[in-house]
Amino acid sequence: MISDAAIDELAASLPGRVSTSPADLTDYSRDQGPVVQAILPSAVIRAQSVEDVQALLRWATGHGVPVVSRGAGSGLSGGAHATRGSVILSLELMNRIVEVNPDDETAVVEPGVINADLNAAVAEHGLMYAPDPASYRWSTIGGNVATNAGGLRCAKYGVTRDSVLALDVVLADGTLVSTGHRTFKGVAGYDLTALMTGSEGTLGVIVGITVRLRYLPRAVHTLAAFFDSFPAAAAGVLAIGRARVQPAILELLDGRTLEALDGAYGSDLRQRGGSLLLIRTDGYGAAAEAEAIRAALVGLGASVSDEGSEEADRLVDLRRHSRGDEVDDLYRVGEDVAVPKSQLVRYVAELEAMAARHDVRLKVVAHAGDGNLHPTFWVDRSEGERAQERLEEALDESVRCALDLGGTITGEHGVGQYKRRWLPWEQSPEILELQARIKQVFDPLGILNPGKAIVS
Repeated sequence: MISDAAIDELAASLPGRVSTSPADLTDYSRDQGPVVQAILPSAVIRAQSVEDVQALLRWATGHGVPVVSRGAGSGLSGGAHATRGSVILSLELMNRIVEVNPDDETAVVEPGVINADLNAAVAEHGLMYAPDPASYRWSTIGGNVATNAGGLRCAKYGVTRDSVLALDVVLADGTLVSTGHRTFKGVAGYDLTALMTGSEGTLGVIVGITVRLRYLPRAVHTLAAFFDSFPAAAAGVLAIGRARVQPAILELLDGRTLEALDGAYGSDLRQRGGSLLLIRTDGYGAAAEAEAIRAALVGLGASVSDEGSEEADRLVDLRRHSRGDEVDDLYRVGEDVAVPKSQLVRYVAELEAMAARHDVRLKVVAHAGDGNLHPTFWVDRSEGERAQERLEEALDESVRCALDLGGTITGEHGVGQYKRRWLPWEQSPEILELQARIKQVFDPLGILNPGKAIVS
């Protein structure tokens, strides 16, 4: 435990930034991921500057105190959960858009900038920040970088790492370093920017981000393709790829997800079919690409409709809310596996079979354009302890199956705390050891987000 004297020393060096109120300790103790063990931090620090972050990490190094950094707390893998004896570093107040350079097509932001706010700021220049996780209205760019977040537009524009050019990072001892470059191309030295992106706060605290911007598309075209079954819709994803058309958005929703959305938002999606492929093309060729996709999907028996701009935006927004809200009477865990696109149909069938085998309920949404699926398993709490055991068995089997098909335990949410038990299933002992040695170089005392992201 941290002594009162040490906390007083921290508060004196960061006046007005340190809180030990019970409400703050509770509110900042976790993100949206499953809680393995509920732990309260010793303090919450709301940094407003790089100097605040440096002062905190110098103090933490001097006292050997773990530091868990966080943005909006929208993560889904427990990467921002407090660990024993830790303090929480909130970067939400470091929220300045420092610079937008329309000619270079770049922007420089602090980590607390909200994804949607950056997009609003650059839209007036005919630009966009391409990564768009479902939580884009409240998740921060710093958090997106820390987890290498994905999103709906990943099919065409890639994940967060593909849009990060440079980073300012405070290391464990308080040293400020800059990685990367402001140019789109650059291969000098090791790519430490890529290493930091997705490192989940275990190698340093990101305090500045230079991002690449893309052109706002001149046109968009949205199709809703309804299929009788979920495996048939998954086959539609492969048909689009074989037509050699690249949608900007290619999302797959099963029947149970459509029913849940209808119940929550008054839509009529389930009446229109048993599963949905939501497709958006963009750019000057959007209409021609959409027509090619329509032909491919109609040939598979889909009912395909053009969606006007208002309904199209509504459908995309419904997809962003498809994970659903937590329900107190359910044990529910949503996953984040990815498989090669060629294995999508098989994996979908396997998921449905294992849900029946373990007597758990299942719904699935997917960023189908890159094979990233979010299966959600749940059971009713009233079914007792064995119900939760069945849920865990189904989760384990779903991850094993994804790996057997050449996939990964996490496509975009990160390993965090919750998925560390599965990491050795995917990575060899040699790779795990190499990652532990890398962390030792950056964080010799092991104070940066311990117990997350890697197995050491």
